[in-house]
Amino acid sequence: MNPDAIDAIAARHPDAFRRSLWKRYATPIGILLCILYTFYCSWFFSVGSVLEKANWNLAGAYLADWVSYEIRPDIEFKDNHLTIDYSRFSKLGSNPNPDWVAKQMAVIERQVEAAPAPAIATNKSSQDSFMAPGAPTAESPAAPSGQSAPAVPETVRENAVVAATVTLGNGQIAVTPSLVTVTRGAESVVFDIAKGSSVTPRTPLPDWIEQRRPGSTAYVSFGFLGRAEVQNDEVVAWRRFFGWANFVFDTNSPFWGKPFGEVASLIVSGARINPSRSNAALAWDNILNNAEWQHGDVWLKLLQTIVMAFVGTVLASIVAFPLAFLAARNVTPSRIANQVTKRFFDFLRSVDMLIWALFFTRGFGPGPLAGMSAIFFTDTGTLGKLYSEALENIDDKQREGIRSVGATPAMVQRYGVLPQVLPVFLSQSLYFWESNTRSATIIGAVGAGGIGLKLWEAMRTNTNWANVFYMVLLILLVVFVFDNISSYLRRKLMGSVANSNDERRVSARPPAAQIA
Repeated sequence: MNPDAIDAIAARHPDAFRRSLWKRYATPIGILLCILYTFYCSWFFSVGSVLEKANWNLAGAYLADWVSYEIRPDIEFKDNHLTIDYSRFSKLGSNPNPDWVAKQMAVIERQVEAAPAPAIATNKSSQDSFMAPGAPTAESPAAPSGQSAPAVPETVRENAVVAATVTLGNGQIAVTPSLVTVTRGAESVVFDIAKGSSVTPRTPLPDWIEQRRPGSTAYVSFGFLGRAEVQNDEVVAWRRFFGWANFVFDTNSPFWGKPFGEVASLIVSGARINPSRSNAALAWDNILNNAEWQHGDVWLKLLQTIVMAFVGTVLASIVAFPLAFLAARNVTPSRIANQVTKRFFDFLRSVDMLIWALFFTRGFGPGPLAGMSAIFFTDTGTLGKLYSEALENIDDKQREGIRSVGATPAMVQRYGVLPQVLPVFLSQSLYFWESNTRSATIIGAVGAGGIGLKLWEAMRTNTNWANVFYMVLLILLVVFVFDNISSYLRRKLMGSVANSNDERRVSARPPAAQIA
């Protein structure tokens, strides 16, 4: 048919080819409604105000903590020297001495108070006295009330740190007891330190140094590489390193700080570090009981999460299976049984899994049992509804065929119903198993056990963000693996269903000779 013929038909039947007003303007009206709804949500939730007040620097620091770690030297000002301390559980071990903190040593003199000398008896009468040692006597009267014998200060000569330089990428901080010089790139700022009083810059501050009021602490930013605070009694620096510190061995392990080749040599052929066990067993024990990363506990909690999801889904499938036959109208003709069972399913699934987890945590206490019960209750209601709807949509011809040969009601369900719905049931159960692996993490955060509780504990400290990221990656890996397994099994099941249906259609087709 050529265009002229089409135009002729349209001219003869204009009503058939005329589009309604709604069809002509439905698309632009829909786009306009979406735009208006977006503006309404932005106003209702104050999105603009929230974005304006958001602390993006803090958010960036949190994200950086996921993939990096910090070392913090504290440089405290003394009268004529400095002291350098690190955090109690430093990632550098018990004796930190990093090469990016340079120290200048010198012999100094400082005054220390001498301890009072103990009283020594000078004659036999005082030794044989019934009075307590040190009690006032005629020979050694007591000091006046409210006064004590002054301790004579002593002068001590010792080797101490008189200057220190902290290097942070392209910047550095040079510290002396009364002067701090901060350098970033080509810019430098000198601070005069009045110990315990003020921090005074000699020049105007650049944009990468902030001092909220004159004489107060100066906050120095070196970007991702680190930051520092210049205070009137100390300088605190944070040097950031990309990666996860002590991920395999912690600072208490004899393998800590050794290169991979040396560790491998010790494990394979080295002399035993601990006579009671091999080096391989010792290394594995050190990995599992890593004090900073707690690999053994994290992996155990992850296994609990997997078991919670699996057991809860299996129990829900087992219970929902027979109840679905009661809820299906075409299988169970009793309306009362249908309604009672369906309302029971509604009750179970209307209460969110998180609420069930809170309820069972109060009843059973924190642990995997509460999580399994929460998954079991919620999924029983959801799977029961899905199973019953699948039963109500079966092809009745197969049931009628089985019933026509005199089969019992149980046999009718076994051979006329189950072959149609069983693959669908298994596919839905597999999907819920994969979904519950994610849900078990969430309910674990409220005390239902598993890695969710461990994740919440790490987040609540607001310091172990690298551990949080580690657990998130493990959860993503498990969900990815289970998702692929579930998808593969579902494809196999649905493929087998399609093949069996084709075989039944072919076997039911009459021979060509009969058709002729």
